[in-house]
Amino acid sequence: MNGMKYSIWIEYEEWAEGEWNIVDGNTDAIVTFEDSSRWVASFFTYQNIQTLADKNKLTGECLHGKYLWGSDMVLVDECSRKRIEEVIAHFIMSGDFEVMFSRCEEGSLE
Repeated sequence: MNGMKYSIWIEYEEWAEGEWNIVDGNTDAIVTFEDSSRWVASFFTYQNIQTLADKNKLTGECLHGKYLWGSDMVLVDECSRKRIEEVIAHFIMSGDFEVMFSRCEEGSLE
């Protein structure tokens, strides 16, 4: 993967203006490499973890906020395109990408 070209789709970029908070949000990101393989992870801000825990305490979800789980969760200080691109590039360069992202099945996430 190191040296392969890729593109990044970020879910929140499809939302209406004003529906996104880069310091208190979460979003999926899909990386597509030139070999057509696609990989997904979910980015959560540190603040969003607290927001979700507080919400779950009130709604009763996740045993009233006693746990929080997300597949392929990556915690970041902000959920901006710049930060997500920076983290993905770091994962690729360090060789951690395939550990941090899950490969998408053929035909999924379309």
